[in-house]
Amino acid sequence: MGDPQPSGPPRYEPVSPHWFHRRTGVRERWEAFSAQDSERLERARAAGKENEDVVVPTSGGRYDVHLKKRQRVAVYWEEEVSEVRRCTWFYKGDKDNKYVPYSEAFSEELEEAYMVAVTLDEWKKKLESPSREVIILHNPKLMVHYQPVAASDDWGSTPTEQGRPRTVKRGVENIAAEIPNGEPLQIDHLVFVVHGIGPACDIRFRSIIQCVNDFRAVSLSMLQAHFRKAQEQQQIGRVEFLPVNWHSALHSTGVDVDLERITLPSINRLRHFINDTILDVFFYNSSTYCQTIVDTVASEMNRLYELFLQRNPLFSGGVSIAGHSLGSLILFDLLTNQKADPEEDEHREEGSRTASSSRGTEEVKNILQKLELSEYCDVFEKEKMDRQALFLCTEQNLREMGIPLGPRMKILHYISSKAEMQDQSAAAPGNSGERGAKPASPSQHDPDSTADARNCQYRDVGLGQVSANYPQLNYKPTIFFAFGSPIGMFLTVRGVKRIDPNYSLPTCKGFFNIFHPFDPVAYRIEPMIVPDLEFEPMLLPHHKGRKRMHLELKEGLTRMSVDLKNNLLGSLRVAWQSFTRAPLPAVEAGSADAEAEAEAEAGAEVSMEQQPPDTKPEETPPAVREEASQINVGMLNGGNRIDYVLQEKPIESFNEYLFALQGHLCYWESEDTVLLVLKEIYQTQGITLDQPLPGSH
Repeated sequence: MGDPQPSGPPRYEPVSPHWFHRRTGVRERWEAFSAQDSERLERARAAGKENEDVVVPTSGGRYDVHLKKRQRVAVYWEEEVSEVRRCTWFYKGDKDNKYVPYSEAFSEELEEAYMVAVTLDEWKKKLESPSREVIILHNPKLMVHYQPVAASDDWGSTPTEQGRPRTVKRGVENIAAEIPNGEPLQIDHLVFVVHGIGPACDIRFRSIIQCVNDFRAVSLSMLQAHFRKAQEQQQIGRVEFLPVNWHSALHSTGVDVDLERITLPSINRLRHFINDTILDVFFYNSSTYCQTIVDTVASEMNRLYELFLQRNPLFSGGVSIAGHSLGSLILFDLLTNQKADPEEDEHREEGSRTASSSRGTEEVKNILQKLELSEYCDVFEKEKMDRQALFLCTEQNLREMGIPLGPRMKILHYISSKAEMQDQSAAAPGNSGERGAKPASPSQHDPDSTADARNCQYRDVGLGQVSANYPQLNYKPTIFFAFGSPIGMFLTVRGVKRIDPNYSLPTCKGFFNIFHPFDPVAYRIEPMIVPDLEFEPMLLPHHKGRKRMHLELKEGLTRMSVDLKNNLLGSLRVAWQSFTRAPLPAVEAGSADAEAEAEAEAGAEVSMEQQPPDTKPEETPPAVREEASQINVGMLNGGNRIDYVLQEKPIESFNEYLFALQGHLCYWESEDTVLLVLKEIYQTQGITLDQPLPGSH
């Protein structure tokens, strides 16, 4: 066996570059591009396109990188241009211990010195940075950056190795950088997101752009967790979310200068906050500024839509819209004022006529049943007789229909009595608005005016809207999502007490009202459609497929307390009855009769405990009952449920008031909210979750 070959100096391997961009703001920092974007930029550079003005789309197409200028430019919104750098060498910063990349030119010098040191195995190399700082390469594992204690003096002294040393690293793999995951290239659906009052959208005072970035990031993680099968089969890509900003356009009209003139100087910060946020609600209720807001929102969504189609010519998916807080009301008002296609209007009117005809036939059936003439229902149905036609019938008409004399007299008497009631109510001033107590007559204004009665009962959802010229959108939204929305409250304040169950938005068939239980701005919609029925909103299932433990515990304790209360009431009843019986001597005298009476009372108690649940002294509270997902809540969401409530976190349940503000601003990072949005969007394409979540429909 020969002697082992002496190992030579370590072989030099070129460093693998990674591209970064500088995030400006309060905390300036360098952020890495995704691996896919970095490779795309590196390929463009290697192809010799660096000297050309080549534009490389990155971050899912939302940012363009101008390779020659080394700039990253936002595509869909206004944002400060950020610097882009091809990074190979890094040093640890002073502020937050994050690694900062050296300039490309100095990195090349460092790499050249490193290559010489490795090839010749000669270390202790000393280099001077452009800012006259010293970098020493001690060995492949130890490289240090020294900062001089003071700048060079007039005698031209050189920097020394004194000062606090910085760690130097070569290659992105040695600095534990947060490299984001890439996004699928295929876009299945587009969602525009409109913000609420003020420039800040969450508890950290971030802009709508940053909050929508979070929402998009959560959607990518939810797709991987709950749509894995569809992703593996390449059935789906992703959903793109784009922010719509109207606040800056409103406050660039000069109104802030006018407000500043009349604002008191005291409590300056609070007054400035109110002017910048709360007053947006009043601006929207002003016809002047409402026009500015709706014009901005509609034109911005149309602009984004056209730009998106230009950059994604193969896109064939749908478009949905989402609004937070006041933004949801703006979208609702826009949607209620959209004009459907003539064909859709014709179908809608035809459906309305059919529904009206069926209602009229049912009303005639009810009248005949009331007059005990049910056997003639088929005759009237065959003649397509509705309520209005019935009140126009004469004796000759009824005879021709084959109705015998007795039933004819009953029907004619009913018609004449209703006509007299109408005459009396018309003669008495102020009585025309009274509601009839008889279920057969929906209105006392006119026996045959079913439509008038319906219009009195259901007011137009556009009632009370600010007078404005609402623009038209260039597309028909698939679904409208409202987060923490005050739509219900604004409709009520405008005078809309009930929404017609047959009403749907002219161009949008889906509508979901999603809210946190402690959100002080959110209101329900369903009770305005079904006011006579008390029921809970749909509880959004947890994204991990279960109900939160503290909610299950709360329901269990509630159920237990109800059972204990019922048992305690039963025991007290038995004790009270035994206490109020005859005195003891009488019991001794008639022991046989007393025992029989006691047995009878005990039997009565047992029978009382065994009676149906609806006759129990205490019912199980609504929170414990099963979700009533089959309740008919009209056509505003295509016949499906509208109101969805999130499950509060355990810490939030300790104090509702403490977490009220957080409840209004929680939707951007809420996995449960994002999962519902994705589930409903992909359901329109026939794609479902890998495993249905409990409680979801």
